[in-house]
Amino acid sequence: MRHLSELLDTADPAFPLIQQWASAADLPVELLPPSADRAEVLLALQVTTRSAMGALAYESGGILVDGGWLRILGSGHPRLERSITAWNAGKSDGFLLVADDVLGGFFAVNGGGLGDGQGMVYYLAPDTLVWESLEVGFTDFVEWALTSRIRAFYGREIMEKYAPEVDAMSGEQCFGFFPFLWTREGSHESSARRAVPVEEQWKLNQDLLAQV
Repeated sequence: MRHLSELLDTADPAFPLIQQWASAADLPVELLPPSADRAEVLLALQVTTRSAMGALAYESGGILVDGGWLRILGSGHPRLERSITAWNAGKSDGFLLVADDVLGGFFAVNGGGLGDGQGMVYYLAPDTLVWESLEVGFTDFVEWALTSRIRAFYGREIMEKYAPEVDAMSGEQCFGFFPFLWTREGSHESSARRAVPVEEQWKLNQDLLAQV
């Protein structure tokens, strides 16, 4: 296990690049201040701050993109309480959860448990309930997430429709839909929705995956 001094890269840290992406973003992006527990989070991850993941874990509490529509995990903050390490404790087997969205979708870096494409970011889509590869690594995922390309990914109309409700939600909530979006009966037009804890939605998804 590497010590903190070995994980702090002062020669070529990644965080200035992330700050550059955030400042140039063509949609609202908030880099949250880091938690007092950031050293413990980085030590648990065992990645250096030269990497985007290590930089976010040590230099940021997380990132809120477009009013919190998308949340990228860091060391934790009152507005995004889950640190990347605390959130993964007891959850992942062969992957690392790194972000989630208000639709109840989850992003993870594949460590081998999601099939081919080790090191790639996968998305557990609420409208398919299938882990789908985005065919990019974590650094490229962060760069992509800090641009308006996410509006094409989710659909501009859907994001505008839900925007007033998203503004009232915390970083620990997402929408729960019924009928589920991945069913024949479910859709953004016909399904009822309510704000639910992200933890609750994750557990429900895992129960449903085990059944289907």
